[in-house]
Amino acid sequence: MAREYIIPVAAVTLANQAVTLAFVNPGTTMSLEVLRAYASQAANATSAQQRVQLSTQVTAFPTLVSQAPVVLKQRDPVSAIVGGTTGAAGTSGINASAENAGAKTVVIPDSFNVLNGWLWVPTPRETMVMAASAAAGLGLVFPVAPATLTSWSAGLVFSELG
Repeated sequence: MAREYIIPVAAVTLANQAVTLAFVNPGTTMSLEVLRAYASQAANATSAQQRVQLSTQVTAFPTLVSQAPVVLKQRDPVSAIVGGTTGAAGTSGINASAENAGAKTVVIPDSFNVLNGWLWVPTPRETMVMAASAAAGLGLVFPVAPATLTSWSAGLVFSELG
């Protein structure tokens, strides 16, 4: 059975800029298969469209709030990924305060209405695999600042491939 984890983002206030909500960078020994991504907002009842994307980023990673992945199956061990603030290999974090200059490559571009939230659930053949030692991390990114900055929740769900 696969070991599955989530990088949760719970009711954060975003900086007034394009922002990475969640970011994970595989380490040198463990590839990651991305199974799900989501974002939602609970601060207002005003309809507004928001752009969202899953992007890879190399070097000069975002400056993040440290958030270690959370185990989804109680019998599984803790993740090989640890919380970190620099986006370095083998770390994860949330709610970037700075995006930094690393080149981003948009893999999944989308938009959603903030009243409904956003959910990306790929079919098995569409899952993304982030290779160990690839020197690139994956971010759940708002490429433009949302109209309302408060009460955002989000997450990246992945499985470790040993």
